[in-house]
Amino acid sequence: MNAIMLSFQVATLATLFSFLGGISFGKWFSKKSFPGKSVMETVLLLPIVLPPSVVGFLLIIVFGRQSVIGQLVESIFHQPIMFTTSACVIASTVVAFPLMYQSVKTGLESVDSTLEDAARVDGATEWETFRFISLPLAQKAVIAGVVLSFTRAMGEFGATLMFAGNIPGETQTIPLAIYVAMDAGNMTLAWGLVGVMVMFSFLLLTIIQLLGRKA
Repeated sequence: MNAIMLSFQVATLATLFSFLGGISFGKWFSKKSFPGKSVMETVLLLPIVLPPSVVGFLLIIVFGRQSVIGQLVESIFHQPIMFTTSACVIASTVVAFPLMYQSVKTGLESVDSTLEDAARVDGATEWETFRFISLPLAQKAVIAGVVLSFTRAMGEFGATLMFAGNIPGETQTIPLAIYVAMDAGNMTLAWGLVGVMVMFSFLLLTIIQLLGRKA
């Protein structure tokens, strides 16, 4: 039960951070061209294709106790980032963000620019144009990004194991609990957790299918 609650909490926070980052970067990259854009986009999308162990390794390098960021955080909060719930959230956010970003960017690129230009002519600011024109018209893509990001965050395993560890009640999410249950031969628990993941993932993917039919 602890693993289930922790997974939902971590996935919710990771999705929130992915949403905020995806909206910001998606808006920027969907409408602007500049030198190095392709390289920057490639960096943002790398977690999709990188092995989870590589993502976990890079997170340790960036946030570990020997890094500048890690030392700064430890000096402020008097504890390292690694092997904490925060590490779970960071790992899940990193792997979920590309799905959110790609969905938001695709949705914003599909918005008719003449509608946005008309809003500007009528006196709307860039923020008002984005808030009341662009974002509502791209809402199906945004919702799909939220669903995909949440599902991906719920299923994160490799990067979390390396960066956050497998501490019951602290960093042990559903995928890690399944691994431990299988290793211990507790098939009843393993099947129960697998069932939760399958049913929840099926529900979320069904939502995406319904959104696609209404598009």
